[in-house]
Amino acid sequence: MMYQILRDLLFRLDAEHAHEWSMGLLSGFCRLPGGRRLIAACYGVREPLLETQAFGLRFPNPVGLAAGFDKNAEHLEALSALGFGFVEIGTVTPRPQPGNPRPRLFRLPADQALINRMGFNNDGVEAVGRRLADWRTHHWDEPGRMLIGGNIGKNKDTPNEEAWRDYEACFLQLHGMVDYFVVNVSSPNTPGLRALQETEALTGILGRLQEANARMPERVPILLKIAPDLSDAQIDDIANLTLKMALDGVVANNTSIARNPLSERSRRLAAAIGTGGLSGAPICERSLQVLKRIREKTQNELPVIASGGILNCWDAQERLRSGACLVQVWTGFVYGGPSTASSICKLLLHGIGTKNQKYTH
Repeated sequence: MMYQILRDLLFRLDAEHAHEWSMGLLSGFCRLPGGRRLIAACYGVREPLLETQAFGLRFPNPVGLAAGFDKNAEHLEALSALGFGFVEIGTVTPRPQPGNPRPRLFRLPADQALINRMGFNNDGVEAVGRRLADWRTHHWDEPGRMLIGGNIGKNKDTPNEEAWRDYEACFLQLHGMVDYFVVNVSSPNTPGLRALQETEALTGILGRLQEANARMPERVPILLKIAPDLSDAQIDDIANLTLKMALDGVVANNTSIARNPLSERSRRLAAAIGTGGLSGAPICERSLQVLKRIREKTQNELPVIASGGILNCWDAQERLRSGACLVQVWTGFVYGGPSTASSICKLLLHGIGTKNQKYTH
């Protein structure tokens, strides 16, 4: 109830300004003596039954925050206190870039949805790397710590034929600072980026990263993030490629360019907003379809992080029962508030509490 009142006030602000203000306030509170401990006491999740094994890593729970929320790794302390089992930072590019002009984040409250055309705005890999190094210094060896994924992309002005250089640069810079990597070739907000989902382009990028990974003292899992707008044939090609390239998993899905799932009221708003990626409840069904198809086409061998349209504990449970190893929220966090991760975890715990076993994928 309290968050609903606060949300009504925040929703009077521009969406991006509300995000910056609220997360700045929460992070500032966590820096006060006892602040982080108080937040964790209210929203933290510490339950061994929820520990999840995926692609060689142990997650304290299967509920994470998708990339794009904490692009620059500025709010890890606060997000950890809110009970997330993992957070995906980024998308990070080699050089800083401002992204697209504001306004670029829009709410569609009638459908519990968002449209964004952020455009990979971030501080660049060096600045993000410094923040991750600081996090590593203070938290890396903590028992049950929140895991960090590194979502990497290319700068807007980098030609697609040279894109592999940007992905490799980010990979090398952040290696050892994150627990796993996600290759983002599926955002609709960087011109031409989705063309990199084609088999030939993907093979070049992923091959370079796998070669770089093999040279490292310790290998880090590499996942691929895909779009929900792919055809079934394209999904099948990507599923086959991920197995051929020995990737560790897939994140399904990014935001969608579709508008047909919206209600008539939201469709009119979306038409006025213009371009951007749609997230939230309207893409729930399609995201679930993509998850099931990938699992089917890889004979349930490939771990999948389910993302897109997960707004509550029932959405999360459906994804896990459909074969996802982990789930990510973003729009659900905006609409659900600080208790989002803990409320999902409570239902999952209720669902597995009698099994006396941990999730394993």
